[in-house]
Amino acid sequence: MSVEGMVGLSEGEKEFIKGGIAQDLRSDGRKRHTYRPIYVETGVIPQANGSARVRLGATDVIASVKGELGKPSSLQPDKGKVAIFVDCSPTAAPMFEGRGGEDLSAELSGALQRCLLGSKSGAGAGIDLSSLVVVEGKVCWDLYIDGLVVSADGNVLDALGAAIKAALSNTGIPRVNVAAGAANDDQPEVDISDEEFLQFDTSGVPVIVTLTKVGKHYIVDATSEEESQMSSAVSISINRQGHICGMTKRGGLGLDPSVILDMVSVANFVSRQLFDKLDSEISAAEADEDES
Repeated sequence: MSVEGMVGLSEGEKEFIKGGIAQDLRSDGRKRHTYRPIYVETGVIPQANGSARVRLGATDVIASVKGELGKPSSLQPDKGKVAIFVDCSPTAAPMFEGRGGEDLSAELSGALQRCLLGSKSGAGAGIDLSSLVVVEGKVCWDLYIDGLVVSADGNVLDALGAAIKAALSNTGIPRVNVAAGAANDDQPEVDISDEEFLQFDTSGVPVIVTLTKVGKHYIVDATSEEESQMSSAVSISINRQGHICGMTKRGGLGLDPSVILDMVSVANFVSRQLFDKLDSEISAAEADEDES
């Protein structure tokens, strides 16, 4: 999806943006691989099992997690299920009105699924689906993850990824007790605790780093103006071990394979900063929430 034309820039402004990136001094004073300030709040939607809000400059997103008991699929009886949906508020940016918003919502949902849920078989998933099983083949948790783009000024995918990570770390899954001897029934009788919650393990959940190519260089955490000048963007989700959990690319131009390797090493380096920043933000947010 192109934001070209949505951001009305003069030729001079376009040159200024490109020239700044070439000299490693962006229009807002950042270097190519520096993020805008990140702010995280958790527990922002009381009726969800977990939620978080992430602000990255003027980009503002909310993610919520809701758990419902369901039945594992016959192909993966030992795993729960996760679905990710994204909604773009029409007021978030002019291009979100009507079809533009629907297309972008679908594109973001698809990219998040590729980045966080691994392949169809569940291999490489950043979210541990086996921890969601209650009775193998019969009862599991289905997690519905909803992302909302409140306002958009570039790098929306990475912000959503961060918000989902923070929301999952804020998620308590109620402990489920299966009635004695019922595990063999077709639909075992279960009792959902309203006091005991299992903290969701998010240590394996990756962060998403999008590298946006403008001219000869690529930058992290691009603003809308910078995105309007991009030739392509590659989003790489990377876990704490530096392993790639998913990748997605947008923009017309093909990329030379050697460039991809370079991008991966940059994303790996940058993801360290992002993990550290998110970790400290999430723990600070949890502390704030406990006090209130």
